[in-house]
Amino acid sequence: MTLKFYQNLGKLFYAMAAADDKVREAEMNKLKELVKKEWLDVDDIEDKFGTDAAYQIEIVFDWLSQPQDVELNIKDCYDDFVAYKKEQKHLFTKDVNRLILKTANAIAESFSGKNKSELMLLAKLNIELNKE
Repeated sequence: MTLKFYQNLGKLFYAMAAADDKVREAEMNKLKELVKKEWLDVDDIEDKFGTDAAYQIEIVFDWLSQPQDVELNIKDCYDDFVAYKKEQKHLFTKDVNRLILKTANAIAESFSGKNKSELMLLAKLNIELNKE
């Protein structure tokens, strides 16, 4: 795993939360819960400050969730993740893919269940992660 891996996950999970054009506090809280509960144990990589690299997921998600001068395109965030996945296929093991889907599903479910936009993005993600 690399810092860039976790940063791209942050983009993906932001895209999932923002699929309905609004990131809600429940979605942020669910992501933070899963980072602590699931992602910290994936590897031992740390950033230059000695912090577990998995926190990059939260850092990028939080940054993307802030009001910006430039409107962030959900499609661009998702596409950045897919491009990274294609470049670094070896990082996306069955266990990692399962955890990505678990996290994305939990984010989508965290606020009033899954809506149509989230279901469509989850389906696309599922297909992408199951490609050989």
